[in-house]
Amino acid sequence: MTEASTEKRSFVEKIGIPGALFWAFVGQLLFMVGDGVEAGYLDTFMLHTGHPQSFVNELFTFYGITVMIAAWFAGPLSDLMGPKKVMWIGLILWAVLEVGFLTFGLTPNNSSMILTFYALRGFAYPLFAYGFLVWIAAATPSSMLGSAAGWFWFSFSAGLPTLGSQFARFAIPAIGEINTFWCSLGLVVIGGLIALLFTHEPKGSKRLLSADVSTKSIFLDSVSIIWREPKTFIAGIVRTVDTSSEYAFLAIMPGFFVDHLGFSLGQWLNLLSLIFLSNIIVNLISGMVADHIGYRFVVAVFGGIGGFITIPLFYYVPLWYPGNFFAAAIVGILYGASVAAFVPLSGLMPQICPKEKAAALSILGLGAGASTWVGPAIVSLCGAIFGSGMAYVIWTFAIIYLLTAALTMTLKVSPEAQRYIKEQEAQQN
Repeated sequence: MTEASTEKRSFVEKIGIPGALFWAFVGQLLFMVGDGVEAGYLDTFMLHTGHPQSFVNELFTFYGITVMIAAWFAGPLSDLMGPKKVMWIGLILWAVLEVGFLTFGLTPNNSSMILTFYALRGFAYPLFAYGFLVWIAAATPSSMLGSAAGWFWFSFSAGLPTLGSQFARFAIPAIGEINTFWCSLGLVVIGGLIALLFTHEPKGSKRLLSADVSTKSIFLDSVSIIWREPKTFIAGIVRTVDTSSEYAFLAIMPGFFVDHLGFSLGQWLNLLSLIFLSNIIVNLISGMVADHIGYRFVVAVFGGIGGFITIPLFYYVPLWYPGNFFAAAIVGILYGASVAAFVPLSGLMPQICPKEKAAALSILGLGAGASTWVGPAIVSLCGAIFGSGMAYVIWTFAIIYLLTAALTMTLKVSPEAQRYIKEQEAQQN
């Protein structure tokens, strides 16, 4: 290895990226940019091409269900065949199903084909992304897990939806909406190939569990871990709460800011961009900070208690200062940061269950997928119980976030798990 490459490797590890996985992080970013291209305009594209809102809701519901299932399957499949193969499956599925989605669905505007291919494509990106998260957990020293998890979520959310939506914003006027969809396919394929062809870390290519563990046991254990290791169930609940408010607010906040407060649509979109920018940056920072001051502390204080404080502020401050974009932006940025402070969960779980890292992370993946429908469900439930009114929704979410702070403090790494981690790292060194 040359001196220059040694310095480069040393630099990426100093900033929290495992050197052997550097190109996988780069590829993941491009993959998620491609996956996120459609995020900002698929719903309006469907409405403008004659599909009713009910069909659009159905489309995203089925997509969310398949995303949730695949997020759970990524863990046991990685145990069975190695995370790199799982990522290959996700990449190939995404490419094949996207071609079907565009060729047989969107281009002829065939509703049944659109629903079929888009729902099936929901299985693809979680296998790639969460397979990579398992790879990170398997190949990263425990002292770097928080930072590595931060970089994972940084690359994930920087692509979906932030940079992906910005790519669409500039591409659509230049080449049109359908051609922009095709560009998303190119970005996904390029990113996936960079991640998989340029990364040669050996653990990712191997089955993570010993050969004497049956396939049936691997899949059953990824479910039974919930009651065998109750902390994984608690962590899954906390992860579900984490982004549930985001999905709820994407449905109710545009009307609140534009129709009720009088913000322009452009102002709302700019505010949303600042929230996601804050989220991306703090995704990275929270993981690095957690490596030094503790994973539970960061999640409980900055995530749980932070959400309890910032969610009401995000609602009340714009009411107190009507038309003041700067005030709304400040509290929006703080809210985005509090959501990002849950990132260290991805570093904490492999330490709680060091013998079953993939199974533990699969529960977090399940929680991440579940948040896509739990958030809107909470909004509907509040409407059914309390009637119309945003304040009920806001305080319900605030209290739920406060409860996650208490739940997070129960997620302690046992002395047995600590000993196992030290023994494994000693053997590797």
